[in-house]
Amino acid sequence: MINDPVSDFLTRIRNANMVFKPEVELPGSNLKEAIATVLEREGFINGYEVKKVGKKKFIKIHLRYSDDGKGVITHLEGVSKPGRRKYVDRENIPRVLNNLGVCILSTSKGITTGEEARKLMVGGEVICYLW
Repeated sequence: MINDPVSDFLTRIRNANMVFKPEVELPGSNLKEAIATVLEREGFINGYEVKKVGKKKFIKIHLRYSDDGKGVITHLEGVSKPGRRKYVDRENIPRVLNNLGVCILSTSKGITTGEEARKLMVGGEVICYLW
């Protein structure tokens, strides 16, 4: 049993990226699908597919690599954990590597990046940082 599904999601992506796997398949949920959408929109992955087998949902993420074979994702760090959630208001949304990285937030407007949350003028729970 997994206590923190988002942390497991991020760890599987990080591990597959370190060993240069072209894709990784993992258990799906609406939250994980929304995070994958943000990753695709920001250019960190090539895309993803959602499959349903019976009542279970799976997400297959196609990882992205540069021309010289290095992973596009160099750092992926989960921030909120079940025992210690991190919430920020709209004035304190973190800037990752002077806006070279991305902060993913869970807001009242859905899963967004830090920049989108600033434009929407909402705060929320910080899910992860990546660059």
